Amino acid sequence: MLSQFNKAKLGLAVSALVLVGASWVGLHYPENNRQGAENPKVDKLKLQPGFKAEHLYSISENHEGSWVSMTFDDKGRMIASDQYGGLYRLKIPAIGSGSTQPTVEKLVISKDTSAKMGYAHGLLYAFNSLYVMVNNRPSKQFPKPSGLYRLQDTDGDDQFDKVTMLKELKGEGEHGPHSIVMSPDKQSLYVCSGNHTDVPEMDAYRLPSNWKEDNLFPLIKDPRGHANDRYAPGGWIAKIDPEGKRWELMGAGFRNEFDIAFNEAGDLFTYDSDMEWDFGLPWYRPTRICHVPSGAEFGWRTGDSKWLPGNPDNLPPVVNIGQGSPTNVMSGLNAKFPQKYRQSIFAFDWSFGIIYSIHMKPKGATYEGEREEFISGTPLPLTDGFIGPDGAMYFLTGGRRLESDLYRVYYAGNEATTAPTPNLTAEHKLRTSLEKFHEGANPAAIAAAWPNLNHPDRFVRYAARIAVEHQPVAQWQEKALAETDPQRATQAIVALARQGSTDLKSKAIATLLKINYDKLPESQQFDLLRAFELIFLRMGAPEAADKAKIVAYLNPHYPAKNALLNRGLSKDLIYLEAPDVVNKTLALMDLKTEPGMKDLGLETTTASSDLILRNPQYGMDIAKMLAKVPPLQQTYYAVMMSRAENGWTPALRDKYFSWFGNAFKYEGGRSYVGFIDRARKLALAHVPKDQFDKYNKMSGADLLTSNGNDIAQTGYTPKGPGRRWSLDNAVAAVDSGKTALDFETGKKIYGAILCGNCHAMQGSGGDIGPDLTQLGTRFSNKDILDAIINPSKAVSDQYASTVFVLKNGQSVVGRLVNEDNTNYSISQNPFAANELRKIPKKDVTSKRYSPESIMYPGLINSLNPQELRDLMAYLKSGGNEKNEVYKSGGK
Repeated sequence: MLSQFNKAKLGLAVSALVLVGASWVGLHYPENNRQGAENPKVDKLKLQPGFKAEHLYSISENHEGSWVSMTFDDKGRMIASDQYGGLYRLKIPAIGSGSTQPTVEKLVISKDTSAKMGYAHGLLYAFNSLYVMVNNRPSKQFPKPSGLYRLQDTDGDDQFDKVTMLKELKGEGEHGPHSIVMSPDKQSLYVCSGNHTDVPEMDAYRLPSNWKEDNLFPLIKDPRGHANDRYAPGGWIAKIDPEGKRWELMGAGFRNEFDIAFNEAGDLFTYDSDMEWDFGLPWYRPTRICHVPSGAEFGWRTGDSKWLPGNPDNLPPVVNIGQGSPTNVMSGLNAKFPQKYRQSIFAFDWSFGIIYSIHMKPKGATYEGEREEFISGTPLPLTDGFIGPDGAMYFLTGGRRLESDLYRVYYAGNEATTAPTPNLTAEHKLRTSLEKFHEGANPAAIAAAWPNLNHPDRFVRYAARIAVEHQPVAQWQEKALAETDPQRATQAIVALARQGSTDLKSKAIATLLKINYDKLPESQQFDLLRAFELIFLRMGAPEAADKAKIVAYLNPHYPAKNALLNRGLSKDLIYLEAPDVVNKTLALMDLKTEPGMKDLGLETTTASSDLILRNPQYGMDIAKMLAKVPPLQQTYYAVMMSRAENGWTPALRDKYFSWFGNAFKYEGGRSYVGFIDRARKLALAHVPKDQFDKYNKMSGADLLTSNGNDIAQTGYTPKGPGRRWSLDNAVAAVDSGKTALDFETGKKIYGAILCGNCHAMQGSGGDIGPDLTQLGTRFSNKDILDAIINPSKAVSDQYASTVFVLKNGQSVVGRLVNEDNTNYSISQNPFAANELRKIPKKDVTSKRYSPESIMYPGLINSLNPQELRDLMAYLKSGGNEKNEVYKSGGK
């Protein structure tokens, strides 16, 4: 048996084999309802002052699956669904009753065995019915196809005996059909689906249904194949009547909005995500909170074709959050919480275990939001939440068959919990009045909407343009072509490009060319560039005479003084083959950054560093990217220039293709290399055949694997098949192995799983964790494997991360490296350990070591038994190939 001291030392030695994330546990607030000191499921939660948490039920321990959706019925009972199983009904004891143990029953839907019901991403009890959004690929186990179902109790026995499919939906999986919520007037339902769910035929469309990809940027689909067959309009939201007979599309252009919620003013919000494989690419959009008005479009398109938030034909987010995996969204309106939380939209992040409270402040026709960590903890894979009839917040963890639990959080502080009243601005009222014209043709629409095409508020302008587009184009096309106000003319031509006939192309161009570009504010200049782009895309390439006029009009303004305009100008001018555009764009690629990068609405790096130590799987990609962040604007230009055929000289080609070779040195998400490689190949298609080999090699062909998804490695990729190693199985595999142990293979595995980033062995490697050279002289196979598989059993303060809670309610996690009288200096990125962040001490309310290891517990799960034996031998050898372990078979 090891002494406690030696166990702690072993924890030091092994607990940080890969410093790519931390299972962050938060602070143990005294006001948490701990249900006894031995309840770690509550202890790990970080709450805001005045709130208490209760762990109500462990779904996993009762072998009832992994729950991902919930609602409450008219008797105050919770109904929940397993992601891959049935429905359950719970009667939960009241707060303060002295008990937290609910009674649970599995619902049997009718006597017909074929009427099984579950697999639900969304549940709602309304209109004396249970609405179930089934997300499923039909099988013998569960034959119901994806779609919206209505369950009713027709005989009064408190069981659902009637199942009605309201609409079958073509989509499944994590981007399939999702949530159902009640409308603010309680007369209708709203449903949402991700981008792998086809938009069904609707009875009405608030967002006009002639959507297209609408991007001149060269299309490169995800090189790993994700969403390659998914096109506009992406994820969508619809309004339906209680019987599901009338469906009206309210908005679209999302990637994968899991849930939706209304605030006290009746405005709709969601939390959308982008593909984390696209980290480090200029089209990656951070997860974001979106206000979704009538007719909204948010510009998701497949691959690299996502629209910029600044495009006038889509809407921007209210708040950019950063990397994450959004799940639930709900309003705090019905919670017995202090008013600022009742005015909040709560957004759940599954990957990093955070419930954000988004405090909304009216700003014109929309809102500005400020995020706060309301609840957080690790592991806390949040799936769904609901404000119960008692005013408490209930939330679930689980999903993807992970450990699943039910919690309740309620307010026990002294602040007033009065309900908020809507604060409607004049712009808000104007926007909603214009949205009435999104329902179809209306004789009053043009007179009401047209003057507002130049309204200072972007959301009002958007509502006005959509209102115009809903009217017969013959009623307003001449008005658009004759418009002289610059902003109204630009918005009108955007509408005409989307709705008008191609024979109006030259006239539409002429209208734009009459606008004095120099006198426009930068935002209107960008809108005008987008209007030209839409003409080219929707109406066709301009005729030679018009092309020359547009080039003469735009070319003097390129390059511009900010990044957004340069994206718009480069896109139009490269498409038009403007003189000297290649040279001008390459000159911009010499810049490390450009003014106005934050104005693109895509900034992610600031928030990202705070997330690295919260989740190892996602944190690894973030950490590697932040250590070698790709030059986003340069990448944008490089991809755009891949369509340029003319204007090249040998010197320009050398400079351009050399850039690609350097680009492979940066780190991004898993698709970064594949995207760069595909852009490189598009560009090579314009190279003279006799120079192809030269530029192919110059642009980095020798660095790539055959599929172009990864930089070719000289090291090792685990062959697997991997498994979820338990301690007993791992010890048995290592101790019973009879095959020869290979030093070189063990060394490669050690490098492949990044041990050397944090640890030294034989004098080389990282210094974040302890030296491992003498590991094998002190501990047995079981001791080492136990520390690898269960890294949080013993964690030394020397290598623990520290949680800093700030006065603004946020928390920061990092390794405390230094401090002085005014600041703490912390390291948050193991791949750039010397990059320190300073936290002013005056902003910190408390700090504490995390009792969780900074090591990813699944470190060895990619290895097969022989690979595990080779790794263990290398660890025990201390990097010495002559060690006795290679003579004794690893014993």
